[in-house]
Amino acid sequence: MAGLRDMLADFGCENPRTLLQSGNAVFALKKTKASPAALEAKLEAEAQRRFGMSIAFMLRTAAEWGAIIAGNPFPAAAKSDPGHLIVMALKGTPTATAVKALRDGYNGAETFHIIGRNAYFIYPDGMGRSKLTNALIERKLGVAGTARNWNTVLKLAALAQ
Repeated sequence: MAGLRDMLADFGCENPRTLLQSGNAVFALKKTKASPAALEAKLEAEAQRRFGMSIAFMLRTAAEWGAIIAGNPFPAAAKSDPGHLIVMALKGTPTATAVKALRDGYNGAETFHIIGRNAYFIYPDGMGRSKLTNALIERKLGVAGTARNWNTVLKLAALAQ
């Protein structure tokens, strides 16, 4: 994570901080005209150059983290079982056809709801043994994503404030 913090600082990000060892980073940006997608692409290119591996970046602003929390369609799960409530930050917004393909193509115990570039999942038996994997979700939706449990979502939102 020190390498990621150094990369972000060298890239011009202010006060880069990381949470846990899973690639979660929070930083401030000076005003930029770059779109989030363009900034993600620049960070991905720099990570490839610096670390020699492909790393996908899914950026969210502090306001977007707040909206993710406020828009949670599963508030009861957030209170009773936050470790099994997962938010997946998606690289882009999946089409309605792709969301339907995921719904129609999976018949497990998990429940999900997709809002724009964010997907919410309840894994009642945990993610470890579920057949609703990140790979299946990404393949059906046609967009990459990175998943965090509700506890981590709340920590990232607090760190972003």
